[in-house]
Amino acid sequence: MTNNLRSALKRGMRVAAAASTLAMLAGTSPLSAQELNALIWCDHADPALLQPFEEANGVKVNVKEFEGTGAGFAIVDQSQPGDWDVMVIDSIDVPRGVEKGLFEPLPEDKLPFADLFPEVKMDNKTVVNGKRYAITEKFGYNTISFNKTKVDPADMDTLSSLTGDKYKGRLAIYDYYLPVIGMAALAIGKKTADLTEADLPAIKEELLKMKANAKLVGEVTASQTALATGEVDILVGGGEWVTAGLAKENPALDFSIPKEGGVLWSQSLAMFKDSKNKDLALKFIQYVLSPEGQARLATSSCYWGMPSNKKAALTDNEKKTLRFDEQPAFLARAQAYPAPNADLDKKMQDMWTEMLQAQ
Repeated sequence: MTNNLRSALKRGMRVAAAASTLAMLAGTSPLSAQELNALIWCDHADPALLQPFEEANGVKVNVKEFEGTGAGFAIVDQSQPGDWDVMVIDSIDVPRGVEKGLFEPLPEDKLPFADLFPEVKMDNKTVVNGKRYAITEKFGYNTISFNKTKVDPADMDTLSSLTGDKYKGRLAIYDYYLPVIGMAALAIGKKTADLTEADLPAIKEELLKMKANAKLVGEVTASQTALATGEVDILVGGGEWVTAGLAKENPALDFSIPKEGGVLWSQSLAMFKDSKNKDLALKFIQYVLSPEGQARLATSSCYWGMPSNKKAALTDNEKKTLRFDEQPAFLARAQAYPAPNADLDKKMQDMWTEMLQAQ
């Protein structure tokens, strides 16, 4: 889940009510045995997720939301050792935390790794030097969201529909460069993990074709609202995080993973090395990865997403909304977020700006 996405979702119309009910921890002293301090994303601030754990263990979970790995690390840098117990982190950023000496290896025999979707274990990121430092808890896709009563769902099975004439003026584009650049790369047959500067001209051409068909390019709230209200029929860069939470209000909204693929996002839980409550921290991680915890996290009031545990206690309707049974096929077509070095990242951002400014 990207920094931009979490920030916008946090400001969204469904987030405010849930977030306001929870006291955010602005700064903390070392924990008592009955408290747990967690650096989290907005989906973990939902009382529906936290209260069952608190009541079952007679503890208080103090949470502080942050938006992006860099912001989370900055909070840790400004804190005292032992102030924090667990952290939600982009799976791809786990090695950064390990390099900073922040995380404690997790006991694999006490966590349900065997029950996870194999494709989202992210061993190449969550395991460092033979030790596992995080466990994937939730994932999803940046792909195509659409109104299935306004478009032919079969057309949404290929990214080429985004650049043809049929849906001209009926698209919105999510304004975050990495996932949409990833989608453009997939559309022209490139692998997101192998992108180089030499690929940028062809990717730019594809982006300009999408832009020519778009009614708007906007951040999450604007693009999601445009789809929900019918201003547009297709959202490029959307996914289950856009449509699943709106399913009750607008069951016509859906998402697809086209034949060319989608861009996979993945989030993990890690335990701090300096935690003074490691037993309680492990209990919390075990709870979030339990079938019940996974169902509550997957359907959080902030944003929905796929639970990493295949045994998540979702209802049949929730599974249908998330397209749970189709995940093996979706994951087989999905590719990771582009992870450019600093130089290529700047060139990608410049290319994105040029696309936005194009007439």
